[in-house]
Amino acid sequence: MVVLTLFRVDRRSGTAVYVQLVRQVRQAVRLGRLAPGDRLPTAREVAEGLGINPNTVLKAYRELELAGVVEARQGSGTYVRDQPPPLDVDDLRRELADWVARASAAGLDRAEMHALLDDAGVTV
Repeated sequence: MVVLTLFRVDRRSGTAVYVQLVRQVRQAVRLGRLAPGDRLPTAREVAEGLGINPNTVLKAYRELELAGVVEARQGSGTYVRDQPPPLDVDDLRRELADWVARASAAGLDRAEMHALLDDAGVTV
């Protein structure tokens, strides 16, 4: 079932379920798992597949629509809109590994790397 492969809900995470859904759709689009024109499962399908309230799914879909990630087509469903090309994840991993190696060689430990990211305004 596509719902269970697209969405996962962690009730213990402390993050609202609709936020988790939004993040998962955004990530799937960025990584190319969802392409422009792909139809998202209906709110009812997601709700039944995950055991959550359909209004939670609708809230996530509305937020994604407001952000320009998806578009709702009356009577047809919710579809992924054209987006920038997916990220080259392998390239990003290499760049990140290089950065971590340089930071480690400079004597930074994990906590100091996180602090450096925080200072730069990067949230992880």
